[in-house]
Amino acid sequence: MEQLMPMQNDLWFLPLGGTGEIGMNLNLYGHDGQWLMVDCGVSFNEPIEAGSERTHELVCADPDFIAQQRSRLAGIVITHAHEDHIGALPFLWRRFQAPVYTTPFTAEILRRKLAQVGLLEDVTIHELPMGSRFSVGPFELQWITLTHSIPEPSGLMIETPAGNVFHTGDWKIDHNPVIGDKFSPAVLSTLRSRDVTAMVCDSTNALKTGHSVSEGDCYEALLEVISQEQGRVVVGCFSSNIARLVSLARIAQATGRYLCLLGRSLQNMVSAAKASGYWPAGLPMVDSAHVGYLPAHEVLAVATGSQGEPRAMLNRMAHGNCFDLTLEKGDLVLFSAMIIPGNEASIERLVASFKAQGIRTLQSHDTELPIHVSGHPYQAELANMYDWVRPQVAIPTHGEAAHMAANARIAKEAHVPRQLTGLNGDLFVLGQEIGVRKKAVTAKRIALARN
Repeated sequence: MEQLMPMQNDLWFLPLGGTGEIGMNLNLYGHDGQWLMVDCGVSFNEPIEAGSERTHELVCADPDFIAQQRSRLAGIVITHAHEDHIGALPFLWRRFQAPVYTTPFTAEILRRKLAQVGLLEDVTIHELPMGSRFSVGPFELQWITLTHSIPEPSGLMIETPAGNVFHTGDWKIDHNPVIGDKFSPAVLSTLRSRDVTAMVCDSTNALKTGHSVSEGDCYEALLEVISQEQGRVVVGCFSSNIARLVSLARIAQATGRYLCLLGRSLQNMVSAAKASGYWPAGLPMVDSAHVGYLPAHEVLAVATGSQGEPRAMLNRMAHGNCFDLTLEKGDLVLFSAMIIPGNEASIERLVASFKAQGIRTLQSHDTELPIHVSGHPYQAELANMYDWVRPQVAIPTHGEAAHMAANARIAKEAHVPRQLTGLNGDLFVLGQEIGVRKKAVTAKRIALARN
């Protein structure tokens, strides 16, 4: 494996995962002989056949480059609790054995994950409130509060004598986010006075024109749909979208239904939200063991498996294998989640299975109502961010080649002097000489488990 060591005048950005693809984020920053890891996530690979059962392979970026020089790894910073940013850490931490820095909600999620693999007592977690300034090795850091589809999304300002980077993480501009503070450009506008060398920026929705839709508008759309239903309603959504779950709990109250969570990941996430103070008081839920006894018009269930995962609750319901809830003809299954690229076929099979039984389905492309909204910025939001921060260099990441190219065009139109695009394993040099060393490190992926 290649050995690279940043010197005192160097500032390097080295993505091992998440640049040239969506998901599996693992980023390294190098300065003065040390490395800083930002995020350590997973991704689901294409479905594979295992006998007669279809499974999904859980994969992450190959960490061998940094694992072989872990004495130079000053620390690991996790920007938020989505699986593509945190999910690989419990599997890989033994190879790093470095302290972890994150915000309180993300720390709560991480502790639960570490407990499952017997590492809770081994990992040092520094829990830092939103907006905190802190030091990790030679790096001076600050959380920059943003809005996204999970509590406590934080960009990261990274300052060194060799240059400064604003690492956005995942974000959008949401002025009505349901939970958490509204988006505020005030702090972002102050970054321009801090001489930002480069902004490493989310590109997920860079191909979409205009402005993303607020989580508050999604609440209104879901309320409109569910209030008209007479039968059972089951919503498939990502368990980490606490705002969406809060919206559904409020909709249950407004429509005379009882909210039920089907799936351990949903129950665990709501438990973490309660422990962290993100679940509003007065939003009750019914135990999953009781939901099957309720009249159809009183049932509002949220289920795992919006991506067609074979062992998740939606798939079990589609095949009559969900012990707690059986759907009948005329009931509605509503998908309040994006389709992750690669999962189209699995979702189509799931929808077809419901329809064959007379169970109706509703996906976001079936209606003009925003029953799902993205947590990532559209083109107008990207242009705003570049105008607020005014970096010298734009480095699009968190996207496939087309997304990153679109992000670079937006940066150029926003008068950012330079745009650097690359792929996992490319070394972005941001110190005295700005440029990209292509394929400086061999970037691969490894399998962690099958789901």
